[in-house]
Amino acid sequence: MQRTTVMLLFGGESSEHTVSISSARNVFAALDDTKYDVILGYIDQAGQWWLLDNMLDPIDITGAPQLLPVLGTGSFTTIPAAETINPDVILPVLHGVNCEDGKIQGLAKLLHIPIAGSGVEASAIVMDKVTTKQLLEYNGIITTPYQVHLASEPLISFHQLTEKLGSPLFVKPANEGSSVGISKASNDEELSAALESAHKYDTKVLIEKTITGRELEVSVLGSGDKVRVSGVGEIVPDREFYDYDSKYDIASQTKVIVPAELPTEISEKIRSITKQAYIVLGCKGYARVDFLMSGDNEIYFNEANTLPGFTNISMYPKLWRQEGMTYSSLIDAIISDALEK
Repeated sequence: MQRTTVMLLFGGESSEHTVSISSARNVFAALDDTKYDVILGYIDQAGQWWLLDNMLDPIDITGAPQLLPVLGTGSFTTIPAAETINPDVILPVLHGVNCEDGKIQGLAKLLHIPIAGSGVEASAIVMDKVTTKQLLEYNGIITTPYQVHLASEPLISFHQLTEKLGSPLFVKPANEGSSVGISKASNDEELSAALESAHKYDTKVLIEKTITGRELEVSVLGSGDKVRVSGVGEIVPDREFYDYDSKYDIASQTKVIVPAELPTEISEKIRSITKQAYIVLGCKGYARVDFLMSGDNEIYFNEANTLPGFTNISMYPKLWRQEGMTYSSLIDAIISDALEK
């Protein structure tokens, strides 16, 4: 059987570099070497691309050749040896800006190499939380109430915001993932600090109403008429809210509950909204869609992720495991979808 050559692309310039490496180790271990020849493409935090021959911990680029794209040829070349690399498909295990925001997807398109997951447009839209909300609200999907603050604008008073959004408030960069740069604000001083922190990552910042309730997540797999939606999982944070440390700190006690304990009608409603949002946003291949559910069972779309994590704690593969899919068969399905597209 002829094996498919997969370029596993990981690392990246974003603040989620280490999360990407953790996810990539799991994906690499799950790739069946009877089906795939795996090329390890590592992007360091300066944005340089390297061809690795192993997944050592820590990642070591000593002596590794650099990878350069050769546009329009379906190939990369190495320097200094000028070896030609011809992947059949790119599997991006990347997170954050310059990774899941359409840039890598655009490069793959220019290279003429299929890439797993969503294309340029959907990736760019979903990465921008404000644009995502606007598009979904136009299509009748309820999202968490919010206001936008631009770095060029004067500070807005906490009182003005709470008249519209209540108190406390959540502040987050519009174009970051994994809860990077997110803060909670209960007064003017905290709001000012939260905006300053979020603007370190983005000139556009989202200020959101606090929804007191449950954090629910759903996995989606496939494209077109082959879209499949998983059951609903629940995140129970080990602290006030689900921030970066709550997700990834080695001492985190955050619980991932699969499946979430929900009445059937609510679970099915969430799954229906998930599929609608996935299609409206133009997603393909795979994604995770997150919701908040208030105490009165009102369901709010929170955000989507076109390149969900594959770390040991990640919800995306856990939900498919609950559906009977092994880690390896899940990766197979993602790669097959990319090759079909």
